[in-house]
Amino acid sequence: MLVRYIATRLVIGVAQLVGLVIAVFFLIRLLPADPVSRLVGLNPSAEAYAQAERQLGLDRPILTQLLHYLGLAPEEGPGLLQGSLGISWVTGSPIVEEIGRHLPVTIELITLSFLIAFVLAVPIGMLGALKPGGKADRGVFIYSLFAGSQPEFWWGLLFVYLFFFTLGVAPPPLGSLSPLTSPPPEITGMITVDALLAGRPDTFVEALHHLMLPVATLVFILSGPIIKMVRQNMVRALRSDFVLYAHCAGLPRWQVARYALRAAMAPSITLIGILYGFMLGGAVLVESVFSLSGIGQYSVRAVLSFDYPAIQGVVLIITGISLLIYLALDLIHAVIDPRVAY
Repeated sequence: MLVRYIATRLVIGVAQLVGLVIAVFFLIRLLPADPVSRLVGLNPSAEAYAQAERQLGLDRPILTQLLHYLGLAPEEGPGLLQGSLGISWVTGSPIVEEIGRHLPVTIELITLSFLIAFVLAVPIGMLGALKPGGKADRGVFIYSLFAGSQPEFWWGLLFVYLFFFTLGVAPPPLGSLSPLTSPPPEITGMITVDALLAGRPDTFVEALHHLMLPVATLVFILSGPIIKMVRQNMVRALRSDFVLYAHCAGLPRWQVARYALRAAMAPSITLIGILYGFMLGGAVLVESVFSLSGIGQYSVRAVLSFDYPAIQGVVLIITGISLLIYLALDLIHAVIDPRVAY
């Protein structure tokens, strides 16, 4: 049954991905924007405009453009089915290479942030759930509201002012490494991982030092809703019939707590997966504050320059990763509660 469940989810995910790719292709061409004018200027000649239009492939019927993008017109060159996301209209570089340079930066940032937020949020949420209405519970409630009351870029700027400008314990917001440090050989695109693979522990420590403030900013923002979710579901689980029965049966407190935590984790993991997919493109403000050239920064530049292939590539990659995350969540739910797969 589990194999059938996974196959069904994969088929649904692929169908969703194909539908979104086609929808985005048409929707961005309905925007009131003229990428040709941005390329040739405001007052081009008719010949220059027509030449730029042919160069971008916008002179052909839109269905022909779609077939070319999907790779169903091999005489026009490789497309999506051949593993090509197209060529950037701004830089002239393959979109796959450009996304490959920017995406690992964002994945490294938000993965570290979510790992730390999860490790902190689960015990804090459990602590608040043990005595609802107590001092710990009120403190958890105040913190969760306070952490999410301001936008992430505001907290990032505040942390830069406190820890870099005032206390001097954090590095300047100038990227993942100091401008005087040569980066390790690019293997995964993530500085910390590449530094370890290259046997450069000093670069690894420096990269962690530069990621300290952006990770702390996201942890501060993300831990609030995760703590609230863990606390609410833990309270509900502790009041459920099976936990009361476990207490009456004389089971040890640690075993009862483990059963309750297992029941409370499913909704919390779902929230974490949704937030992770959102932050793939939503971390752009934190990337801007700390000069991290991630996928959020890249997508903003693509939108402002009307770079249609880049926009389509970013949407496709982020959607594909989000669908994989949701599939992983479904599998985790199936492990926690086998009834889901039936």
